[in-house]
Amino acid sequence: MLYNKKAVYLGIVILVVLLTAPFWAGLFGQNYTKTGVTKPNEEACIENVEFMRAQHMRLLNEWRDEALRNENRTYIAKDGKKWEISLQNTCMRCHKNYDDFCAKCHLSNSVSPYCWTCHIIPVEGK
Repeated sequence: MLYNKKAVYLGIVILVVLLTAPFWAGLFGQNYTKTGVTKPNEEACIENVEFMRAQHMRLLNEWRDEALRNENRTYIAKDGKKWEISLQNTCMRCHKNYDDFCAKCHLSNSVSPYCWTCHIIPVEGK
């Protein structure tokens, strides 16, 4: 015999709702592919767009390690082109507008990168 049948059923329903909440939030929530990011004027990036969207933070972490720990300041892209390992001198050359590029994408994806604890946030036009 089941005691407190109503409470048990209610508990099961609440558990199912909590366990499936991420699914429902993703199904009816914000579309993360539309960030409103202003694309930079220059088309040439160090790697292709798909790679940069998925792996740019990993690449920046590798750059940090190479530049600071191994004193290597040259990155060789998959196409063989050489780039200076520098967030501000390489990346920010094209992605100048922090608010319209970096901030919008990071905000829409709920991530807080720590780049700006060491680097100065770029200001457009300066």
